[in-house]
Amino acid sequence: MDLSVFSMLAHAGLVVKLVMLALLFFSVVSWWIIIAKHLLFSRSRKASEDFLSDFWESKTLNNAYESAKAASLSPEAAVFVSGFNELRKISAARSAGQQPAEKQETLQTKLAVMDNLKRAVRKAQLIEIERLERSLAFLATTGSATPFIGLFGTVWGILVSFQEIGARGSASLAVVAPGISEALVATAAGLAVAIPAVIFYNFYANKVADFQSDIENFSFDFLNLIERDMLTRK
Repeated sequence: MDLSVFSMLAHAGLVVKLVMLALLFFSVVSWWIIIAKHLLFSRSRKASEDFLSDFWESKTLNNAYESAKAASLSPEAAVFVSGFNELRKISAARSAGQQPAEKQETLQTKLAVMDNLKRAVRKAQLIEIERLERSLAFLATTGSATPFIGLFGTVWGILVSFQEIGARGSASLAVVAPGISEALVATAAGLAVAIPAVIFYNFYANKVADFQSDIENFSFDFLNLIERDMLTRK
């Protein structure tokens, strides 16, 4: 009797084979996401380090804008580009002739500009966090669902084994062992798929939280820089 894994899968019933195919699908997609996220986070971190170094060394916002465009994978660069483009739009609108005549109106205008800028920056933050979190939900689904998919295959395989016992009228090890082994392979496969998915989901969720903290810190610094410049300008 050949009880190797591949032999058991080859002789398994249709339902168990479908369960194994579903687990294979979840495994392949999960590992693709794991590898893709590793590359994305590594490149994004490197791009952010380069951009932040250039940003704080830049003499003007225009110079920083050129650096931000070159660091396309940096979340902080994306936030800066969004804020800088909003400033350009506001500057274009003000240069079109809508200039307040009184000092109080000038202050109100500056505060309105900052409100618009903060909304644009906040929107960019949400977009970048969503980009970093994309596909992580699949890992969470894999980690929670695949053990039950494997368990379903196990239960089905055990039912088939009991049917075989009833048909043969014998509960000897030679009759029970093949069916039970096939069933347990499904449980093992479900756990083998779920464990890496859970581990890497938690790992990458912490990575996203770190990115979010860095993005918010940069956004505060950027907004403070613009607000300080606008409020001190006469």
